[in-house]
Amino acid sequence: MATLSDRLNINSQIEHLQAKYVGTGHADFTKFEWALNIHRDSYASYVGHHNMVAYFGVVENESIGRVKYEFLQRMLLPCGLPPKAQEQSEDEEDK
Repeated sequence: MATLSDRLNINSQIEHLQAKYVGTGHADFTKFEWALNIHRDSYASYVGHHNMVAYFGVVENESIGRVKYEFLQRMLLPCGLPPKAQEQSEDEEDK
């Protein structure tokens, strides 16, 4: 059985990791923010590994430079606009 001190120690370790590493999330992490981090991490990994970029270039029949450029552009808004921003823009269009 875990004691109360073990639980507090684990919680403090989790809080430390969440403060240290951006992608680990926190208690108020939304589904959109989680997906955003996953997509950005994936694109950063693809750009950083030359063999992966070469593979994507062959599959898409594009040059390696073009594939890297497109991945870097997709990192800006990989999941589209945040849900709150979309709701606000719809309200403005109705007015």
